[in-house]
Amino acid sequence: MSETPLAGSAAGAPPAGGGPAAGTGPANPAPVRPAVSVILVRDGADGLEVFVQHRVKTMDFAAGMVVYPGGRVDPADVRAAASAGYPDELIAAHERAWEASTLAAEGLGGGLADPAAAGAGAEAPSFAAVLLACAQRELGEETGAVIDPAALRPWANWTTPPGRHKRFDTYFYVARGAHTQVRHQTTEATDSLWMPAARILAERSAGRLRLMRPTLTLLMELDSLGSADAIMGVERVVEPVRPNVPISESDAHRPLD
Repeated sequence: MSETPLAGSAAGAPPAGGGPAAGTGPANPAPVRPAVSVILVRDGADGLEVFVQHRVKTMDFAAGMVVYPGGRVDPADVRAAASAGYPDELIAAHERAWEASTLAAEGLGGGLADPAAAGAGAEAPSFAAVLLACAQRELGEETGAVIDPAALRPWANWTTPPGRHKRFDTYFYVARGAHTQVRHQTTEATDSLWMPAARILAERSAGRLRLMRPTLTLLMELDSLGSADAIMGVERVVEPVRPNVPISESDAHRPLD
């Protein structure tokens, strides 16, 4: 799982202040790594439901937070994307959806950009194909779900601001989950389950649940749409959120009220 606690201004999420965390900053910035997160939605008896994980409180990132399944892009995803045989029209549509992103402008960095990462004799895959492969892998590893790549819809792109000890350029997908078999099987969370979006928001307002800024912002947005059909019917334009104001570790998790 890799989600990004942000100090940004999207869909009502207020900015956070504060200085950089110890050990990070201009002299020693944390690298920004690509990651994905998958938001599964379905209609339930009490309205829109989302599949979430309750992170273990001892984790060194997003400890104790409610998050969506996901994780960092690995070299294995480059190899998987190179051999996946995704339809050209699907990859073209996803490239258009992510066209304002850092990956679209700069491509995969580090070892992910190594020509050998795709495997011997394989053509380097599109960054959009690599993100899809990562989303499928992470969802499978964390929930046991097998999902059609065509079911994954680009939804949002958030980058962790400077000052954190870990930073991610996270690509969020939404997908229908009504007929997707998911279960709790990750050691990074104490529980994984379907919850009504309204209940999560209420529990968060009461101080019983904690959500990172992207998680909260996107959940509020999805809840306002009301149903899985409404969500999937939206003409979505992904506008990356890239805060540049350094924040401290403690400030990143302060209450948003």
